[in-house]
Amino acid sequence: MANGLPVVAVNRVGLEPDPSGATNGIQFWGSSFAAGPQGEFLFRASDAEEECAIVDIDLRRGENVRRWWPFLRDRRIDAYTAITRRFIDD
Repeated sequence: MANGLPVVAVNRVGLEPDPSGATNGIQFWGSSFAAGPQGEFLFRASDAEEECAIVDIDLRRGENVRRWWPFLRDRRIDAYTAITRRFIDD
């Protein structure tokens, strides 16, 4: 979202039992969502019920947000060398 792009996150809802019976299974939390380029919820699913939704996402709006709030413009690329060195020097 910081770069003006929408975000979509998908998660199941409900309990999936463990077929082996070794555990109680996995509880999925649901709450799938679609967020606009400024972090606003365009859709948020239930945490208890299955849902299916088609969400309109205006990609032109994302481009406008990038122009209004040029987040990446202020990057300090010159400072990246020290940050990445710890991974390169290993």
